[in-house]
Amino acid sequence: MKRALIPILLAAMAVAFAATPRLGRTALRAMEISFDKRIQTLSADIPFELLGNTRGVYLEGYGAVFTSEVNLAQSTDVSPFLITIPKDYATKLRLRKLERVPVLKKSMREEMLAMASSLDNVPSQEQIVLGVTLFYRKWEDTTGLPSQIIMQAERQKLLDVQLGRASHSSVDSVIHVQEL
Repeated sequence: MKRALIPILLAAMAVAFAATPRLGRTALRAMEISFDKRIQTLSADIPFELLGNTRGVYLEGYGAVFTSEVNLAQSTDVSPFLITIPKDYATKLRLRKLERVPVLKKSMREEMLAMASSLDNVPSQEQIVLGVTLFYRKWEDTTGLPSQIIMQAERQKLLDVQLGRASHSSVDSVIHVQEL
């Protein structure tokens, strides 16, 4: 009797797993490229610097998670020709980076909405997460600057905003933002 149930259980499990949507590498790669392009085109005059490519993974039962490393503004570093960084240069760089944090956060929010509408195989109750680690040189004053910005939201809530079922102004209440 027990042996007769094994094939039935195996068949039921195969059907259940086949019905579970899988997020392929192609969909993740498209979102990685999208965010990379978004970062690289944020500012034409003084570009944001993308340090390596964005990487995404799908965690079944949780959602899609993307990470990236960004330098808010390119800068010079100590070298044999520049032994110390001038204080006024360091101060201007810090102020520029402080001005750019809101620009990056706005871009991340926009990307979260784009990801929600593009990642069809992520179930609506699962999460979309976008984390950016910010790069600083050892000599930089990082007072008031985050080292990471992490945004997280349920895909369905992002879709509601994207499709107009929730007001676009509600995006700030939909996306949980954590600065470390």
